[in-house]
Amino acid sequence: MFIQTEATPNPATLKFLPGKVVLENGTAEFRDEEEARAGSPLAARLFSIPGVSGVYFGYDFITVSKDGQEWQHLKPAILGSIMEHFMSGAPIMAGAGRAEQLDEEDEFFEPGDETIVATIKELLETRVRPAVAQDGGDITFRGFKDGTVFLNMKGACSGCPSSTATLKHGVQNLLRHFVPEVEAVEAV
Repeated sequence: MFIQTEATPNPATLKFLPGKVVLENGTAEFRDEEEARAGSPLAARLFSIPGVSGVYFGYDFITVSKDGQEWQHLKPAILGSIMEHFMSGAPIMAGAGRAEQLDEEDEFFEPGDETIVATIKELLETRVRPAVAQDGGDITFRGFKDGTVFLNMKGACSGCPSSTATLKHGVQNLLRHFVPEVEAVEAV
């Protein structure tokens, strides 16, 4: 098994490409060891490596965030853990754990804004999310109120120094161009 690695715009996060499907549907993000133990054998294995502070699963990639350690020390242990896990045939997610789907119940917007929200979601799905996934992250719609679009940033995007630029100059400009009602974009 050959696992490729890619740098992300977030210097505290690396993207690992195992050459296999990681999650068939949805995404999963783990921010601490307890959450990882409950939700994913692979995430728990990665959190057992000192210095790992976050794990995110996409369709065909895993992003791992660190706190303080140098990648040259962490990377071999992470690669070994990912390889061992895939070779063992163990599931990525625990039996009770499942990948996050876009949960529309958590979304908020005013009645009457359904058409605007549908356009925003389509633009995010077709133009923004594929580009952000290339960097090992994800952006999902959370809400729209008073001209402001609220987005949730995950994976490499969470805590990335360039995420503000991505939101303000990339996503905000794109949405403003296609949806005149959008005035601003904020991360939640």
